[in-house]
Amino acid sequence: MISKIGQVMVYVRDQDAAVTFWTEKMGFTVMQDVENEGMRWVEIVPREDAETSIVLQDKNLLEQMDTGLSLETPSLLFYVNNFEQLRNELTEKDVTVGDIVAMPTGRTFNFADAEDNYFAVLELN
Repeated sequence: MISKIGQVMVYVRDQDAAVTFWTEKMGFTVMQDVENEGMRWVEIVPREDAETSIVLQDKNLLEQMDTGLSLETPSLLFYVNNFEQLRNELTEKDVTVGDIVAMPTGRTFNFADAEDNYFAVLELN
């Protein structure tokens, strides 16, 4: 039986730009940057004790390999305690940030990475 989600694959056209975005703008840490037989993957986490990581995969290479995988960006929802502070910091870092929306589950906003993939943030109370 599955006990938890270990990694989420995010397929990007430019891994270096994606690493820069996630580390410099979002404050993630690179746990590993591995290249093996021409394939590179970069594992990032929001903090070192995180149970789930994001792996930035080369979308161009995977398209050439014709793996049959869906290479669309998953819809990720991040939980935060410092909701407004994070939104303000992202705005100051010139990240595209959406409006705050009140949902039944709490306040949320979205943001875009360097390739215009959108992700959501939910305020934890």
